[in-house]
Amino acid sequence: MTRAKIVTLAGAGIFGLSCAWEILRRGGAVRVVEAERIGAGSSGGTVGALAPHAPENWNEKKQVQLEALVGAESWWHEIEDAGGRASGYGRTGRLQPVAAASLPRIAERIAGAGKHWPAWARMEILRESGAALVPESPDGLWLYDNLTARLHPRLALAALAAAVTAKGGEIVTGTALDGAASEQPVVWATGAAGLAAFGGNGVKGQSALLAFAAPDAPQVFADALHIVPHVDGSVGIGSTSEREVASLETDAQLDALCDKAVAICPALASAPVVDRWAGIRPRAKSRAPLIGPWPGREGHFVANGGFKIGFGMAPAVARMVADLVLEGRDTIPEGFHS
Repeated sequence: MTRAKIVTLAGAGIFGLSCAWEILRRGGAVRVVEAERIGAGSSGGTVGALAPHAPENWNEKKQVQLEALVGAESWWHEIEDAGGRASGYGRTGRLQPVAAASLPRIAERIAGAGKHWPAWARMEILRESGAALVPESPDGLWLYDNLTARLHPRLALAALAAAVTAKGGEIVTGTALDGAASEQPVVWATGAAGLAAFGGNGVKGQSALLAFAAPDAPQVFADALHIVPHVDGSVGIGSTSEREVASLETDAQLDALCDKAVAICPALASAPVVDRWAGIRPRAKSRAPLIGPWPGREGHFVANGGFKIGFGMAPAVARMVADLVLEGRDTIPEGFHS
């Protein structure tokens, strides 16, 4: 039997590890090379919201993300079974406070979900909620959906790494990949640093973890802030979006974010901050993930630009990369192409 050709993946963030896993589960062989450590870039944050785009003005990007979110449950459970480690995945839903004056617009959103989402997924207006973490609402109304899920980013990366190694893949950390010397094919999933060649950029984000146990509560989205209860008794808060980067440290902007979270969910008032994170998230020019052959570099491919939706898009990105690298099939939407 001919041994499968090894696919090298540069970067051990969510895209690099997800692509490695998908290639392995299809019978390929992989070697992941990471210059620092697993989750050293933007994948090492704290939020982990797997939330769908608004169902109005439907487009190809929203459809791809929807399919990834719908398939995520079985995908992550297979990873957990393979590596024996929990990812923190749970389809726990989402609460958003709404004002009575916005109900006509919300009705259109609910109708859009009914049209585009699978039959089991729903949006509805709640007038009371027994959740452990409820956002303040001016009129006592909340928009709830049962499609939104969450995972714990750091647990998820550890689960992926365990699954990759259990399946026979190799992960090498502390080594920068020399693309010129590497045996092809090579998939570059190197985050913000790898986007410069494609006109993308990095956007700084800051997030936090609070000690507050509500592992089965829906996550909250209010005033552009994600508040995500995790399985380990923490709550992820995030994140900022900073175009100007003075440093890679956390600062007063994160303090303000935590104060904002308490204003939205007063139950968090006595919850201590147990971790603070700052990093550079990769944002492609199109704001969609950037996937495909690296122009002018035969045998080299790109999987980058997760920005704010990397974890949610990971199963779809991994599938597209595996289709292309293993089978030579281009299933990448036009708006995602490198």
